[in-house]
Amino acid sequence: MKSQQASTSKNVLPEISKAIGDSRTKAKIKRVLICRPNHRLGNLLLITPLLQEIAEAFPDCKIDLFVKGGLGPIVFKNYENVDNIIQLPKRPLKQLLRYVKGWTSIRKHKYDIVIDADKKSSSGRLSFLFANSKDKISGNIIEDIDRKYNDYKHHAKFPVYNFRNYLTEIGFAHKDTPIPSVNLKLTSAEIARGKELLDELTDSTRQTISLFTYATGKKCYSESWWDKFYQRLQTEFPHLNIVEVLPVENISKLSFKAPAFYSKDVRDIASFIANTLVFVGADSGIMHLGSSSQTPTVGLFSVTDQTLYEPYNEGSVAINTNIINTDDCIKMIRDIIDRRFRHEPV
Repeated sequence: MKSQQASTSKNVLPEISKAIGDSRTKAKIKRVLICRPNHRLGNLLLITPLLQEIAEAFPDCKIDLFVKGGLGPIVFKNYENVDNIIQLPKRPLKQLLRYVKGWTSIRKHKYDIVIDADKKSSSGRLSFLFANSKDKISGNIIEDIDRKYNDYKHHAKFPVYNFRNYLTEIGFAHKDTPIPSVNLKLTSAEIARGKELLDELTDSTRQTISLFTYATGKKCYSESWWDKFYQRLQTEFPHLNIVEVLPVENISKLSFKAPAFYSKDVRDIASFIANTLVFVGADSGIMHLGSSSQTPTVGLFSVTDQTLYEPYNEGSVAINTNIINTDDCIKMIRDIIDRRFRHEPV
């Protein structure tokens, strides 16, 4: 393996032509493995920009995913290039045979490229090293890229930047376009279903602001914080509906004062949010689900590093509530809403 400063790849394919965009090069890449053995919704969604990038570079290749838990088939349902989703059980000791089978499968199959999608995951690094492949792209920081792009360390973006670096090493033209957005790839039918769910809950003649008031641990804002924020939204946007999207725990930090939407189906939740003007929530998997619906998302951060996890799609913003007060937060939300009403890019 080359040093992290020098390269992300191992044994750059010697038999591949170095001609830029050479069709023979693309034909050589038939199967790719992405290692991200994590079960959390947000972490799985953050793989989607990489999936889009690979599919664009190698349209005919098949992509296997090495993940954990049962959300993979739901999250990646509409990614046609995804072939196999190797799902490790969340509790390995209770399903030891399935756990061992998952690990052996990445050794049994031969891949053209293996990608480590998280530089900090020990199990991700182990699977990356264990997988059977002639070429590998690590999750190490590449200092030259880190200095060039101020968003390089974002968890949805650095695997794409590393993949692009690999492509230039095998002869592809340097690419400097924006990283693809986090995207659940909702269908028109799913979005229509989300509109029905929203209309059942609100005044269908009005547009809607959606909120997610829950988060895990210290990321979760207090009931008093949300109550004050909700009152400000009501005052500032009396012409809009305000709804709360509930977590699987069915907890409301607003004490159910706003109309509340509850579902255990993440695609239904995303489709519901897709029909709202703006989505506001603390750093969480549902925050990333909101941005994956392509709705402008306001992510609230107080303890985690927003440069690593900020919502990533057109119009979304991250707010450090330790620095930015409620007045400025409302101003940002108003700006997003005004642009959407004017049908301008946000």
